[in-house]
Amino acid sequence: MNEDTNLQSEEDFDTRLRRARGDDGNDGRNGKSVDSQTGKGMAFRIGTEIVVAVAVGGSIGFLIDTWLDMRPWFLIIFLLLGNAAGLWNVFRITNNQGYAAGFESSKRRENEKSKGPEDG
Repeated sequence: MNEDTNLQSEEDFDTRLRRARGDDGNDGRNGKSVDSQTGKGMAFRIGTEIVVAVAVGGSIGFLIDTWLDMRPWFLIIFLLLGNAAGLWNVFRITNNQGYAAGFESSKRRENEKSKGPEDG
């Protein structure tokens, strides 16, 4: 009796898990597809990356300027560096590199891993 109840609850859990993960064609919320949210999420992430990078660069520049009493040189330098970092992050996001280091795309790395070590 207990085994039947346990088996039924496991099947019920698997069904609910598949529905929540979106394996049945929707993401479990209002029947909308997952792809309709991807563009909005990407746009929000790109905007956030740029704003945060410039804000962090400006804050570091302002703190160094205040500490060394050399206004506004470090603020200008670090604002430009923050802008460059934000644009670099957007470039990496749009090229599907994620947080990988270097200039290679993740697809090239996967191909090299699948080949294995060379005997040469």
